[in-house]
Amino acid sequence: MNHCAPLRYLLPLLLLVAGVEAARYPMPAPGNDLIGQPLLIRASRSETLLDIARRHGLGQEEILLANPAVDRWLPQEGDPVWIPTEFILPDARREGLVLNLPEMRVYLFQPSVGDAPAAVDTYPASIGRMDWRTPLGETRLVRKQRNPSWYPPKSLKQEAAAKGESLPDVVPPGPDNPLGSHALRLGVPGYLIHGTNKPYGIGMRVTHGCVRLLPEDIEELFGRVRVGTPVQILNQPVKTGWQDGVLYVEVHPPLDEDQTAQADLLRFTLERVYSELEKRPAVLDGKALRQAVEQALGVPVAVSRQGEHGRPLENPWFR
Repeated sequence: MNHCAPLRYLLPLLLLVAGVEAARYPMPAPGNDLIGQPLLIRASRSETLLDIARRHGLGQEEILLANPAVDRWLPQEGDPVWIPTEFILPDARREGLVLNLPEMRVYLFQPSVGDAPAAVDTYPASIGRMDWRTPLGETRLVRKQRNPSWYPPKSLKQEAAAKGESLPDVVPPGPDNPLGSHALRLGVPGYLIHGTNKPYGIGMRVTHGCVRLLPEDIEELFGRVRVGTPVQILNQPVKTGWQDGVLYVEVHPPLDEDQTAQADLLRFTLERVYSELEKRPAVLDGKALRQAVEQALGVPVAVSRQGEHGRPLENPWFR
């Protein structure tokens, strides 16, 4: 990885030092699809890579994909750490909640109200394992609960019994409750967006189908949504979008059960790129596109050229 970043990637570090951190981003201008900016920081021996991820609103897989050379538990003092806090918005209606399963990330679209402009909040999430998949489709929030009790379903009791363990009929609110302090019930029976008592698992496929958020994130989201908020659950391992006339792609490792994307990720990506080029012409940077697919780092990569001489944009992620 190129450790010498241009000003675009260093400027957010100045904001970080000043203490400006938030999961809220302005809604992109018409014709643009990206929010946020990546950061480059230096590791400290006092933090694990997962501590750094949580501090910056990232999940475990996100931080590991962006920093494969950094030890997860014992980063060396001064190690460069990329913070991948730049995102292409999913291809979906920009309203309510949008969950994109392959990137394990939730987006909340906030309309403009009075003097407050439209904004996007985004949070890392854990989703269902392959054998307990989080359902795709559209639904709504049907109930909000503070300090929920957990009633393990029969299927989980059977799974625990097969391991020689047991689950109680009910787990009351408190530190041992896997739902955490807040829960948002979906219109799909049995599925929730909730907190957790195991925050280091955020950003992984570890649930039985529900969507887990960091404790601080579910508390914040709980206060920003209401019953009836629409929820779109998507499977988009490849996202495409434009920023200032440049085409970007964001490639995530496909879900294990997504056989189409798993079989030929390059072809899958090209289909989406060519669909974008039919809408807006651009000179494609084939090398950058291939690197984006081969590495599948889950970060926006510029794959078209800009400038009067068709110069490729610099992508700091490529090693």
